[in-house]
Amino acid sequence: MATFHQISSQNLECPICLTLFNQPKLLACSHTFCIDCVERIIQTRQKEQTITCPVCRKETPLPSEDVRRLQTNVPLNSLVDEVKTKNPTCTVCEMDEKPPAVSFCQDCGKYMCKSCEKGHGTWKPLSNHELVPIKEVLEGKVPLKRRQKCKKHPNDDKESFCTGCQEYICCKCGMLEHLQEGHKLEHAAIHEEKLMTNIKELQERAKSKKTTFENHIDCIETQRNEILNMMRKLNNDIDKAYEECMQLLSARREALKSQAKQWSEKFTNKLQTMDEESHQIIRHINAMEELVTYGMKVPLEKDAVFAHDKLCENLKSFLDRDDPDDQSPRSVSKRAQKISFRKDVKVNELCLGELDGYTWEVKADVELPIKDGMDCITRAPDGKMAVGLYLGGGIHLYSPDGELQQTVLKDVRIRQFGFLSDGRSVVRETDNKMSLYTPQWEKLDVTFETMSDDEGGHGGLTVDKDNNIYVSYIKPKKIQVSSPQGGRVVREIMCDGYTPLQLFSFHYTGKVILKDYLAVVCLDGKGKKENVLMKEGIRPCPAVCRDDSVIVAWLKHEEGLVSIDQYTRNLEYVCNIVTNFKIQKPERRWYYLQEFESGEIAFCTTDRLYILFDGI
Repeated sequence: MATFHQISSQNLECPICLTLFNQPKLLACSHTFCIDCVERIIQTRQKEQTITCPVCRKETPLPSEDVRRLQTNVPLNSLVDEVKTKNPTCTVCEMDEKPPAVSFCQDCGKYMCKSCEKGHGTWKPLSNHELVPIKEVLEGKVPLKRRQKCKKHPNDDKESFCTGCQEYICCKCGMLEHLQEGHKLEHAAIHEEKLMTNIKELQERAKSKKTTFENHIDCIETQRNEILNMMRKLNNDIDKAYEECMQLLSARREALKSQAKQWSEKFTNKLQTMDEESHQIIRHINAMEELVTYGMKVPLEKDAVFAHDKLCENLKSFLDRDDPDDQSPRSVSKRAQKISFRKDVKVNELCLGELDGYTWEVKADVELPIKDGMDCITRAPDGKMAVGLYLGGGIHLYSPDGELQQTVLKDVRIRQFGFLSDGRSVVRETDNKMSLYTPQWEKLDVTFETMSDDEGGHGGLTVDKDNNIYVSYIKPKKIQVSSPQGGRVVREIMCDGYTPLQLFSFHYTGKVILKDYLAVVCLDGKGKKENVLMKEGIRPCPAVCRDDSVIVAWLKHEEGLVSIDQYTRNLEYVCNIVTNFKIQKPERRWYYLQEFESGEIAFCTTDRLYILFDGI
C-alpha cells in the first residue's frame, strides 16, 4: 500500500495551490481543482458563462455563475478526508510496530516519531534540513517537496527536469530513456531558477501595471475635483446674480442650478465609469497575479506546470495591453470647464442670465427611404424612434445611432400614430381612419369614430398617461378624445382658434401641447389654454420630453437653420440646446421633433432624420 506521502504528493494536491484538495471541483475535462482556486480563476474572467481549464483550456459551463454548483470530485474528496484523519507512522524506525509520526523532513522525505526527530536534529549534517509538524501536513497547510528519489532507481535523486514530459527524473532515466527519445533535459535547479525568475518578473510587471492604473485613478480624481471647483464657481456666480434680483428671479435661479447640476452629473458620471473600469482592471490583475504566485511555493510538474504556464500566459497577455489614456478624463473635464455663466442675458423678461458652453453634436444624419414622404415620428416603447411615411407607406424604426432596425405596416399610408402603455399602437391613415395593432403589429378588430379627410383634414395624434387617444383636425380646429377600446368619441376640445397641426401629451399630468403654425399652446386636462409660446415670424416644432419638460425647434426654413430650446412644462425658458443648426432644406415645410428614450434628440424633415446628442 502506498505511503501517506506518496498519496498526498502524487494524487491529492491541487495543481494550482499545491496543497491538499479543499472541496475539489471537477471540470468537464476531468481536471480537478480546489473550490478556492476555481473562484480565483473566475475572477480573472470578463463576464463569461464558462470557466476555462488552466491545464487543457477546455471550457466548462458555469451553472448560474456559481462555483458551488460545479460537480464535486466525491472519490477524491473522500480520499483527502481519509488521509487527513489517518496519522502516518514513523518511516525511520525499523521496529515492526512503528510509533506515530510527529514531523516530516522535507529534505529526507521521511516521517519521524518524537525520538527520531530528536536524533535527526543532533546530527550536524542534517541540521539545516526543514522539519514540518505533522499537524500542518495533515491539514494541507504545508505542501510536501516533490523532488525525491527515482522510483526506477531508488538510490538516485531526481536531479534533472524533462521539458517534454514536464517532470523531474534522475540522471539514469534521462540517459537511458528521455535523451534516447530526443527529449530536452535541463538541471532541476536551473529549471526551478527559470520558473522563479519568470514569476518574479510577472510580479514586477503586475506591480507596475497596478501603479499605472492607480495613477490614472488619481488623475480621474483630480479632474473630478476640477469639475467640482467649476461647479462651485458656477453656483457662486448664479447665487451672486440671484441676490441682486431675488424676489423677481427665484424660479429662474432654481432652473439654472438644476440645469448646472444635471450637466455636472453627466460629466462626473462619465468619470465615475472610467474610475470603476480602472478599479476592475486592478482587481483582475490581482486575481491573476495571485494564481501565478502559487508557483513560487515549490517546483512544478505535470498538470501543475500546464496550469501555471497557461495562467502566466494569461497574465502576460493582460499586462501587454495598452495603459490607460489620461487624456480621456482630461477631455471630459476640459469640456465641462467650457461652461460659463453669462449674466444679464434677457430671457422672457428675466435678466438673471444663463449657462453657456454646453454644446450638442450630430450623432447621425440619415436619408429617409422616400423623398418628401415623412408625416410624423414618435418614440417607440423599445427605445427606438418610429418614422411614419404617408408616401410609400410604412413605419420605419431607427436606433439612437441612426440605424434602420425594422420596417412594419409597409402597405399602410401613415398620417399619425402613437403607442399605448402596453405596447399596442394606434395608427391614423391618410383618410383619417384609425386602427389598433398589437405589439407584434397585427391588426386588431377595433373601430374608432373619426372625421373624414374632407370633413376634418390633417391633424395630430397623441396618447396620454391614461391611454386616452387625442386626435386633432385642422379644419374644424378641434380635438376628439377616444378610448383605446374604440367606439364613439368620448369628448371634444375646441382649440380656441389655434390650428392643431401636431399634438403631444405629458407623461405625468393630463396636459396636452399643440403645435400651431406660429405658436406652441399648452392645454390643461380639460382643454383650457394655459400658456402660449411663440417667436415672431419663426415656425415652432415642439415635443414633450421624458421628464415632462418641453423642447421646441425654431425653424428658419429659407435659410435651412434650426435652433432648439428647452422649456418647463409651463413653457418657461430653461436653456438653449442648439443654435442655427444647418440642415438640408426640404421642399415641404413640415418638421417633427422627438426625444429618444436614451436622451438623444431626433429632428426630422420630410427627407432626412437628424439625431443630436450631448456628446457625453
